Amino acid sequence: MTALDLTDFGIGVIIGAGIFTLTGRAAANYAGPSIAISFVIAAICCGLAALCYAEFASTVPVSGSAYTFSYASLGELVAWVIGWDLLLELMLGASVVAQGWSQYATLLLDKLGFTVPTGVAPGSHFDLLAFLLVIVLTALISIGIRESLRVNLVLVGVKLFIVLFVIVAGIGFIKSANYSPFIPASVAGKSSAGIHAPLIQVLFGVTPSTFGIAGIVAGASIVFFAYIGFDVVATTAEEARNPQRDLPIGIIASLVICTVLYVATTLVITGMVKYTKIDPKAALASAFESVGKPGFATLIAAGAVAGLMTVVMTLIIGATRVTFAMSRDWLLPPSLGRTNHRTGTPVRLTVMIGLAIALIASLTPIGKLEEMVNIGTLSAFALVSLAVPVLRRRRPDLKRAFTVPFSPVLPVVAALISVYLMLNLSVETWLRFLVWMALGFLIYFTYGVRNSRLSVKAREGEVPSLTST
Repeated sequence: MTALDLTDFGIGVIIGAGIFTLTGRAAANYAGPSIAISFVIAAICCGLAALCYAEFASTVPVSGSAYTFSYASLGELVAWVIGWDLLLELMLGASVVAQGWSQYATLLLDKLGFTVPTGVAPGSHFDLLAFLLVIVLTALISIGIRESLRVNLVLVGVKLFIVLFVIVAGIGFIKSANYSPFIPASVAGKSSAGIHAPLIQVLFGVTPSTFGIAGIVAGASIVFFAYIGFDVVATTAEEARNPQRDLPIGIIASLVICTVLYVATTLVITGMVKYTKIDPKAALASAFESVGKPGFATLIAAGAVAGLMTVVMTLIIGATRVTFAMSRDWLLPPSLGRTNHRTGTPVRLTVMIGLAIALIASLTPIGKLEEMVNIGTLSAFALVSLAVPVLRRRRPDLKRAFTVPFSPVLPVVAALISVYLMLNLSVETWLRFLVWMALGFLIYFTYGVRNSRLSVKAREGEVPSLTST
């Protein structure tokens, strides 16, 4: 994988659910036209974390992303915690996007004259399309990383074409009056109660508000989900041709390109339709229907189907690579990390991960998983950011092809921002997160700590782990 492959890989996972689903909802409910500023704020937050990921990826170019980086700097226990967090982010992220893909696919099929039976449609007890999508992509990934990238390259090309089409075609329908006011006046938000309230409200009594400056910040917390995925680039470190140089380029370039496209798209959509009239469920398609271009709406739905497919595939690859690294350190059964001699991929592990994601996507009610994805990601961001100055102090001898400027200030700021965004998530999400972490600790202390490479000697002739040496 070259720097171009990695950039394409990053764009493939970043552009997807955010651009097709979050844009309208965040503009209509939180920030109005100033949602463009929210995307910039979210990009800056992710950019700080991206710098930390880039330094680690260029220093420790081993499969496993933040898990590997933490292993090298903070030790086995913290590495297990962050690996468990990443598994939550990637598996649930793939499930959420698969559900979104199913909704767009159902819409597209309906426009083409095909109706999905109610019993297996999105929102039913079993989402058949989401299940089939994950199964097909799992089979593709099992064949090999290069074959997966070829498919990803084609689908990313289609997705970028649709996004650029929305920007170029929509410019002609912009009405400057729709931008006024660009930052709507602040409005008191609805206070949630009990476990549905944000943790920051429970701890400090902060009441939510929408629009205005607070709405822009709240919008940034919502659209943060749109940037999740750039860290998946780091999970493919061992498949990179020149990881010290190409990984930082792939991570940062994909984030910058996606930010430009996000801001341009939001400016076009909020210029075409007054923010009070935006359809939160399908902002891009409905915007063109509102100006008498239903054919464009069908084309956009087709682009969403292609775009979300690439996101699911990339997240499955990331989840597989993280678990692969953990099994190679014997924190999970090492048999899971065996690669197929023909494909060079961990087929058994890929199938297990893919089947789990397929079941979660098809059986979980829509809208129940998004915040769990965010809390897993943000906790990983915080730990990686703090690990940068720690690794510099512990291992100043390591070659770093890329370094975070103004360390330790920027890494600490990145960690604090991640923690702040976590506090804005609901108490219910925190409780679910704590249950997930308790399960992780149970596995670690009953199996991992007793069987890891740090607790036993490798058998004679066995290749040592690149992570723990």
